[in-house]
Amino acid sequence: MEKIAVIGAGLMGHGIAQIFAGSGHAVTLVDLDQTVLDHALDGIRQNLSLMADNGIGSRDDIDVILDRIATTTRMAEGVAGADFVMEAVVEKLELKQTLFSKLDAVCPSSTILASNTSVMSITEIAAKSKGQDRIVGTHFWNPPYLIPLVEVVPGDNTDLETVETTWQLLNRVGKHPVKVKRDVPGFVANRLQHALWREAISIVENGIADAATVDECVKFGFGLRLPVLGPMENADLVGTDLTLAIHDYILRHIESAPAPSPLLKQLVAAGDLGFKSGRGFQAWSEDQVAASHRNLQTHLMTIVKQTTASEKEQA
Repeated sequence: MEKIAVIGAGLMGHGIAQIFAGSGHAVTLVDLDQTVLDHALDGIRQNLSLMADNGIGSRDDIDVILDRIATTTRMAEGVAGADFVMEAVVEKLELKQTLFSKLDAVCPSSTILASNTSVMSITEIAAKSKGQDRIVGTHFWNPPYLIPLVEVVPGDNTDLETVETTWQLLNRVGKHPVKVKRDVPGFVANRLQHALWREAISIVENGIADAATVDECVKFGFGLRLPVLGPMENADLVGTDLTLAIHDYILRHIESAPAPSPLLKQLVAAGDLGFKSGRGFQAWSEDQVAASHRNLQTHLMTIVKQTTASEKEQA
């Protein structure tokens, strides 16, 4: 079992630590703030308890998993002896560059250094480090312990063996890793997601439909088939000839602005920050916010439970 170190104990960091500890790995969770570390352990316990209550794992395993996680506020101590180091700090390029330069200096050359950035170039993150061949992107999705996908992204100088070893490790801990061929901002999944968001916001901004209607069209329409029929398979299903004919007509009418929507800027300037403030594109009461979080969590846990049961039957 590889020893894992996770730098940054926030929402993503402690969720990632939970994944590895749950698969039997010794994990050290590192953060400058001891209070954040304490909250992280509480968060992991709550996650595991909720999962157990929904038939994923057992409450008997919770203390066993938590015992595999050590915490420290000292980075050098946290990464000592680690085979794989995962960075999960805030999305600030200079901070990540400095952190990886330090990790590169203190970790043996055999240690893989991974970033959980969701959009930043891995090449840029590794730019100030000497050992760029062992730096790779591993983009988990929130909540990481429930969503299977992890995008494995090489920088321009990442060694192919680093990519393969990382993919194998993630696969062994039950994730669904995919190999991204090129280092581009947003990688694959976020580029797809935000292309959809850009068009959705444009539809509201231009008075074509209100925000609730946009979401209904996704939830009760093509969104239902996405888990089993991705866009490329769908294009082949209907035929590339029909896809070409549709695109030849519709693409000129779809939003292509390279800058954020003026409507989105107006909302932020007005302090309408969505769930945070109670109003964004729509108005949200505290009960509605809680219901949204609960519905998402229940939905994801149902899928995980079904997937786990299916894998056991196949085994």
